[in-house]
Amino acid sequence: MTTKKKSWVEKRTSGKQPRIETLQKAFADIPAGADMLIPTPELVDGYIRKIPAGQTSSLMEMRKELAALYEVPYCCPLTAGIFVRIASEAAIEEWQQGKKTGDIAPFWRLLSKESPALKKLPAEGLQLWEKMRAKEKLG
Repeated sequence: MTTKKKSWVEKRTSGKQPRIETLQKAFADIPAGADMLIPTPELVDGYIRKIPAGQTSSLMEMRKELAALYEVPYCCPLTAGIFVRIASEAAIEEWQQGKKTGDIAPFWRLLSKESPALKKLPAEGLQLWEKMRAKEKLG
């Protein structure tokens, strides 16, 4: 039996809810015993969509803001990074299907040249990132 591979848009729509976990042991930049937000692809996508035109954010800023929204000190760096990629790939997928750039998540406002997720995007996505960064004068 073959299973159809999910599209990025389908991956973005997980249907799961964000949750809070208390770490039993230290993880990345988070100490043991700390509460940490596990976001969802939809939550990350929503954050990206709220970044105003002509402005940027970063993965670290997003993690801090999402954690504050859920009143915890930390947001999981691993899932946040994965979900940034999912939101970015879903935006590219929608753009390739004909949606206007104003109707997709503006991932170019979050991903910088140093972003690991940027290096994983398809060539068309990188071209869109460059075009929109230049258009919005984001450097």
